[in-house]
Amino acid sequence: MKREEINIRDPFVLVHDGKYYLYGTRGATCWGEADGFDCYVGTNLEEFEGPFEVFHKTEEFAPHINYWAPEVYAYNGSFYMFATFFTDGVGRGTHCLKADNPLGPFVPYSDGSITPKHWASLDGTLYVDTDGTPYTVFCHEWEDTNGDGTICAQKLTKDLKAPVGEPRFLFQASDAVPAVAGFQHPRKGEIFVTDGPFLFRDKEGKLRMIWSSFAEGNQYCVALASPESGEFSDTWKPEQSLLFSKDGGHGMLFDGLDGKRYLALHSPNETLKERPKFIEVEI
Repeated sequence: MKREEINIRDPFVLVHDGKYYLYGTRGATCWGEADGFDCYVGTNLEEFEGPFEVFHKTEEFAPHINYWAPEVYAYNGSFYMFATFFTDGVGRGTHCLKADNPLGPFVPYSDGSITPKHWASLDGTLYVDTDGTPYTVFCHEWEDTNGDGTICAQKLTKDLKAPVGEPRFLFQASDAVPAVAGFQHPRKGEIFVTDGPFLFRDKEGKLRMIWSSFAEGNQYCVALASPESGEFSDTWKPEQSLLFSKDGGHGMLFDGLDGKRYLALHSPNETLKERPKFIEVEI
């Protein structure tokens, strides 16, 4: 398939053994009933084989709505998928799934969500600190936080199977005004959105984060944040600049097979029209 034929949201690229493994939220089932995730495989960023289904819901797996934002990591000899699901009577949260290779099949691994139970949480990403401690950094949704979404961190067990202790607040979306703006929700009025955090180190070795929200004119965008000292444990603050502001977002960064760094995101932010885009960046 050509890149422009792939309808996914929230693209995530794993570079492994000379290939690109592209995962994402299925565009057609994003907002309702869903039953799995796919992967597309290529050696360049314009042509892919697939889709290959890498996870399929079983009768024992309770979540059945809003299968969002699969991210796959090689960690301690296996492959782990962090993905968001909605469960009736419980709510939305990020679960951890596990497989022996990037094409799965991935199977449920954590006991439910690794984000706080009964929170409306989404878009958990994996960050391993310099001392080897794993965390999931995730969004506490605006529906739970008086219309102002936040980004939090949750320490995990070394095997990624369960949360440890209480979550830590990093920042809220409105802290980034005026770089981001309130989204005019048709039923809820003005809300401030946090989506898709992803942590990385810039060319100087400083730890930073990209995350998504909305800019003026309800344009989906990619914003930046950083800790004051450049390390994870310090106070985080949004930066007053946008990395991308042209109706695209939920991004991540990866180093390509050509040695260049790319921003992956979906654009436009319109149901069934979303396509993965890869933009060379230098941060």
